[in-house]
Parts: sequence; structure tokens; C-alpha cells
Amino acid sequence: MTDALSRGRLRGNRVVVTGGAGFLGSHLCERIIGLEAEVICLDNLLTGSLRNVRHLIGDPAFRLVRCDLTQGADVPGKVDLVLHFASAASPADYLRHPIETLEAGSLGTRHALELATEKHARFVLASTSEVYGDPLEHPQRETYWGNVNPVGPRSVYDEAKRYAEALTTAYRNARGTDTAIARIFNTYGPRMRPHDGRAIPTFIRQALTGEPITVTGDGSQTRSICYVDDTVEGVLALAASGFPGPVNIGNPAEMSMLELAETIRDLAGSSSPITFVPRPTDDPAVRRPDITLATELLGWRPRVDPRTGLRRTIAWFAEELAVPYSMAR
Repeated sequence: MTDALSRGRLRGNRVVVTGGAGFLGSHLCERIIGLEAEVICLDNLLTGSLRNVRHLIGDPAFRLVRCDLTQGADVPGKVDLVLHFASAASPADYLRHPIETLEAGSLGTRHALELATEKHARFVLASTSEVYGDPLEHPQRETYWGNVNPVGPRSVYDEAKRYAEALTTAYRNARGTDTAIARIFNTYGPRMRPHDGRAIPTFIRQALTGEPITVTGDGSQTRSICYVDDTVEGVLALAASGFPGPVNIGNPAEMSMLELAETIRDLAGSSSPITFVPRPTDDPAVRRPDITLATELLGWRPRVDPRTGLRRTIAWFAEELAVPYSMAR
């Protein structure tokens, strides 16, 4: 989606972003305001942070409402678009808050859908590549049903998102709600928390502070990482379209966890040793999106290559951790 198209579709609109104080949600809020639209950010700050949106507070186009979406969503006035991003997303968070994660995917999704239905607004669900589980198809296409353990430790997140997709589809079919489903692959960038448990912030924190970089298993498992700016543009391209999805939003540039750790160590100019720790239960062996649908139907593809995105992210973490870093690497 070109900037001109996104601006033309969003200018003057009122957009609700649930989970808007989170890592990805806050970038969405910022981008939407830049497209001359108004944002109502709903967040209970369980895993989000005021720091992520502090620079937006005071902007007349931004309003933060602290609320628990599982208890309902009351937004006076018109709403043109609902972006449902309210959920714990990192393993550390959803394992610490398993019930809340399931409720965000079930009750929270229903209340967000009810809001969109009541306001005749378009609704976009932030689903996840985790609906594919430990995939038996590679790369993953939207037609793949997944291989998920419904009683494993990751199920509180995986099944919450799978249920949210089913509920979103039911509202589209039974209520006529204008819905779309985005299956978002591993996204990274500024505003991730150093201790959120995901690989990239963990590796960066360890590399910048001289700690051993802890790679799980033998490091051969793969991920495809997408810089946050690209993910935001993909979500907004889907929002501006009439396409219901599901559609993969991610970067097909696949790398192993060991390669990712070595790349981050190199870009950070670090001498941290790489050590190996036990691999988590049900940790997927591979992950790579087929983005044919996103490219052909939305005109979207990622633009930021992993090394460029990682440099930007390392620079942000270095400032947060108050350690020296030069991007000229």
C-alpha cells in the first residue's frame, strides 16, 4: 500500500487501537496519527506501558483510555476502524498471565467485535503466525490449518488467537461485520522490552551488556523477522482493503536462531560468548511466511532488510540501557 493510498483511506477517520500502549500497538497509533486520523487507544497496561505513548499524550489526535477490554469497550461517537491488538504477546507475559491471555483472545475479541459491529466499522484482528504451531508445511500459507498442542504451555496464546480468528469469522458470516485477519510473524524494533523473553530483545540486551548470549536448543530452529515499520504498513494495507484474510504479514527472510544471535553480536560489536540452553516445550522448529496474498492483493511487501532493522533496534536498546553503540558497523 502506498503512503498516498493509506493517507486517503484514513484521513479524518477515528480509529480504535486496542492494546495501543503495547510495542506494536504504539507504533500503529503513531503511524495513524501521522496519516491525519484520530486514535483512541484502549489499554489496561498489563503488558503495555505509558512510556510507549507518552510522546503522543497531549496531541489532540490521540486519546488514551485505560480500560479492561474483557469487561467491555465503550467509545462514544463514530468509529471507522477497530484494530484489535490487545493481548500479551511474549512467552514471558503469556506464561505469567495465562488466564488473562485467554480472556483477551475470547472476551476481549468479542467486545472489540461488538464495538465494530455497533459502529459499522471495519475490524482488523491481530492474529499470529503461532496459529500454525510447529508447522508441518514450510513455508506457511494461509490455507495451512496448523499443528498446535491445545494443552501445551504455549496453548494459552496459540489457542486464544485461533479462537479469536474463529470468532472474527463468525461475526463476518453471521452479523455482517466488515472483518479482516492479519497473521503477524515475528516483529521486532524499538520499544520492545529488554526482558520480555523474546529472542531479539534478549540477544540484544545480552550482547550490549557483555552477558553470554543464550540460544535455545542447538540453535537450528528458524524464524523470519519483520521490522516493525513494515508490519505496521502491512496491517494498514489490510485495513484499507476490503480483503477479509487471513493474510500473512511478515518477512520471508528466514534465519536460524544461532545465525540471528551471531548477527546481533556482530552488529553490536560485542564479544559475548554464545551459550546453549534447553529449548522450550513446543518451540516451533521452523517459521517462514508465504506472502503471496499480501503482495498480490494488498501490494505490500517488507522493505527493511534484517541487518538494517537490527541496527536500528540495537541503537534504540543501547540508548535505553545507557551503553555506547555506533550504527556504523
